[in-house]
Amino acid sequence: MDSTGIIRSKILTCRHGFSTRLGGVSEGIFASLNLSGTRGDDMENVRENWRRFGAAAGIGTERTVHGRQVHGVSVRVARRGDEHAIDEPAAWGGADGYVTDEPDLPLVVFTADCTPLLMQDPDAGVVAAVHCGWRSTAADIEKEAVRAMERLGARAENIRAAIGPGIRRCCFQTGPEVVRAMSGLLGGQDRDLWGPDGRAPGKYLVDLPGVVKRRLEQLGLREENIDELGICTMCRQDLFWSHRAMGAARGSQANIIAL
Repeated sequence: MDSTGIIRSKILTCRHGFSTRLGGVSEGIFASLNLSGTRGDDMENVRENWRRFGAAAGIGTERTVHGRQVHGVSVRVARRGDEHAIDEPAAWGGADGYVTDEPDLPLVVFTADCTPLLMQDPDAGVVAAVHCGWRSTAADIEKEAVRAMERLGARAENIRAAIGPGIRRCCFQTGPEVVRAMSGLLGGQDRDLWGPDGRAPGKYLVDLPGVVKRRLEQLGLREENIDELGICTMCRQDLFWSHRAMGAARGSQANIIAL
């Protein structure tokens, strides 16, 4: 993390960033770098937060590709004209991922515990931003994103992936339905990614970023091309908003990538 509060992956060579809650101007429950325009924060503060986040990432953020996230598997190909300001409604309905091969078209997904995934094929000039909650992961949004990138000329073995801050096994307590869903996704190659929570009978602790990484490897990405940053949003509430810890009374992180 640099002095602006932005986090970058060493594996991605294009402009990108995972935000923290540090370095903004919002106040109260939104203090300080809240990047959501839909949670009740003052929009002047949100716009200034976006200006600061964009400056730190080296990306113009007056208009970005983002929309309503619905924990599904819709991954949209973004084109010039699909971008809009943070206080303007999205032209699209629900989507949880975006890919593009157009330069200077920033892709954004929002998170507050779910796993953010930024991907790049530097040879093909294709990037993606994906919101990987457990439901979208179980439904294989990773496959949808990789296949969408491939349709734009990317090759799985050339794709670089950065798995950003999200809730981790230490804090992601679930019921058995989540374990079954992850096992179904990974074809049984998941036993090291979850275990019983000794503090709560019938509950389990699941490594969601680990599941995302394992699925990307199954889809043909090279292990050395996947950077799992290893930061838990629930553990580090000093640096991040956590939906599980804070509920609706919070701001949101944003995760951005652009050619």
